[in-house]
Amino acid sequence: MDPQTFMEVATVVTKLKMYPYFDIAHYLLMCISVRDDMPQVQPNQQPFWRKHPLSTWISSMLICFAGSLIANLLLGEPIITPFKDHRSILTFTIVWYLVYYSPFDLVYKIAKFLPVKIVISMLKECQRAHKVYHGVYHTAKIYPNSLLVIVIIGTVKGAGGGLMKNFERLVRGLWIPGTNEILQPSYTTKACCVAATVFLFERLNYITVPHAVIYFGVVIFFVYFKLSSILLGIHDPFSPFENLFCALFMGGMWDAMRRAVSKEPKKEEENDIRNDVIKSKEEKKKD
Repeated sequence: MDPQTFMEVATVVTKLKMYPYFDIAHYLLMCISVRDDMPQVQPNQQPFWRKHPLSTWISSMLICFAGSLIANLLLGEPIITPFKDHRSILTFTIVWYLVYYSPFDLVYKIAKFLPVKIVISMLKECQRAHKVYHGVYHTAKIYPNSLLVIVIIGTVKGAGGGLMKNFERLVRGLWIPGTNEILQPSYTTKACCVAATVFLFERLNYITVPHAVIYFGVVIFFVYFKLSSILLGIHDPFSPFENLFCALFMGGMWDAMRRAVSKEPKKEEENDIRNDVIKSKEEKKKD
């Protein structure tokens, strides 16, 4: 692809409107993730969403609007602001209903079909890049000198679903405090943090590439690794770098050296014990 065509495509991507297609893809995947997180349906037993539709609707809504809810809470803005757009709430409600209550479970099965899932996931990742950028842009206007706050809000806007997971489960009567994004950060949270940092560097003029190229590059980054996760099973490409970093700077190298050094005295002690046992046996034989 020649540079002019690439720039034209990148410019078109930066100007994409998220409503309705990208938002619908987001609502679909979030509602499906909530449904997949529910207990397995036993024979002759009604599923959770049949017995508790209100709880299912609220928990799905919290996940779908998690980024905006948490970001508003941290920025001191009205938490209820994401719900003022009746068009988004109506669209979400329709998608939620179809995922849980469509005839023959048709919408859920189609959305889980691999080719359809790939298309929906690509749309979702485009929307994620849009959220991260606008989170960075909005926060930079409020706190222009607070670099950490800008990165945090950009990350939250793009990966709010994972951060909201524990509270969303609590709405469904499930409490699992041992699994959260602070203890075990997911790839999505890490990727959004990297993307927010890239957009911040662009704003600080550390990156002089045109904005359309940077934005399009972040979109490609999100889409590529999402497809790698679905098709190749690569769920966290950051793991090798994290392991190397921990080995060098988080004490891993020193632990390995200590274990290597501590093995030698143990071997000497084992040899001494073995020799003592042999000597005692020989003395017994002599007696």
